[in-house]
Amino acid sequence: MTYLPDPSRYESMTYNHCGRSGLKLPAISLGLWHNFGGVDTFENGRKIVHRAFDLGITHFDLANNYGPPPGSAEEHFGRMLAADLKSYRDELVISSKAGYYMWPGPYGEWGSRKYMISSLDQSLKRMGLDYVDIFYSHRPDPNTPLEETMMALDQVVRQGKALYAGLSNYTAIQTKEASDILRQLGTPCLIHQPRYSMFERWVEEGLLDVLETNGIGCIAFSPLAQGLLTNRYLEGIPPDSRAGKPTGFLRPEHVTETAIQKVKQLNNIATGRGQSLAQMAIAWLLKDSRVTSVLIGASSVDQLNDNVKALENTWFEQQELDAINDILTQ
Repeated sequence: MTYLPDPSRYESMTYNHCGRSGLKLPAISLGLWHNFGGVDTFENGRKIVHRAFDLGITHFDLANNYGPPPGSAEEHFGRMLAADLKSYRDELVISSKAGYYMWPGPYGEWGSRKYMISSLDQSLKRMGLDYVDIFYSHRPDPNTPLEETMMALDQVVRQGKALYAGLSNYTAIQTKEASDILRQLGTPCLIHQPRYSMFERWVEEGLLDVLETNGIGCIAFSPLAQGLLTNRYLEGIPPDSRAGKPTGFLRPEHVTETAIQKVKQLNNIATGRGQSLAQMAIAWLLKDSRVTSVLIGASSVDQLNDNVKALENTWFEQQELDAINDILTQ
């Protein structure tokens, strides 16, 4: 069946400028870290991607190693692009990354120019693309000069293999240094992708200030703490949850009694706001104008629909913010 996007898809989504660039990203973007790999059902992922685009989500975020197995998420997304979205390529922002282990030998991970450029070439082939919109250094490499990694990002932009350069998992100091190098090279850093949620707030200790000063956008990943900031674990660990899957990144030992007690209190505040806990957790990130977009995952169309409804209420009363902070810091 031919996929035809909803003609009203741009009417309800919010789009924010990414830093001081001209590029706008949807307030909610879709990440393909989980649920789109070779161990997952292709048609389910396809339905999620279709629904995301129908909701005005134009940004789809991948990395070379997403799966499992590594590379399979890009392969699956490439099939979806070819079958359903090829004629809408100019309406999409597609990103990929390189930095984590991808293939054996000394050139299969970290931040050398050899690895970075080879990895992007492989990603483009898997997705059937001429270019990605954003290419990230997925993590800093302690054994490669920062200049070399940034020169690789600059090179792929100049070659037309990527439109913009980004960073992920860099500290505030590393981000400032990398941004300075990229600016000198003539390819300003567009965006930083840090792990950021109510349960992981390290970016508030300097990184957000660096991004604002340097005109760099921020897209938060793991906004629901791998599902912990939802109502899924209020009564234990469901077998079909991330903590219940052998391939998941949320382990059962992370679902502690202390964490669940905080989740229950946060859930009470969310209920008072007329939101699910997941919706409130997403809205809480978007309250900060320095956050361009929140990168969500989804295992079903229903979950995607629920998360996007967070945009219906992103305003917080000060007493709500104070109560949330008291819970998070107790």
